[in-house]
Amino acid sequence: MNTDVMSALAEPNRMQIVELLRECSLTVGEIAERLQMRQPQTSKHLRVLSEAGIVEVEVDANRRIYKLRADPFRELDNWLASYRIMWEKRFDRLDDYLQKLQDNEDPK
Repeated sequence: MNTDVMSALAEPNRMQIVELLRECSLTVGEIAERLQMRQPQTSKHLRVLSEAGIVEVEVDANRRIYKLRADPFRELDNWLASYRIMWEKRFDRLDDYLQKLQDNEDPK
């Protein structure tokens, strides 16, 4: 798992930007307006997201249009999948244990 991705997503403003970009591609100005941030601040956050490989930019004349890249999120999902498997196994063992306790309490 790329720690740059996790570090970039850990900052609340950058996470809000990612949430906005889930819906559609946006310019720096549109992101700044929707999040009520100043454009230089928004640009700095977008630079961090870009350096981490989370977003990509398309230049259209004097506009920069940002959109999410899928690869970092696939990597994150694959990394989390190993934890899902581990927790599912633990919950299955807990279910078995609770079932045994319940079977021992039931008078037959």
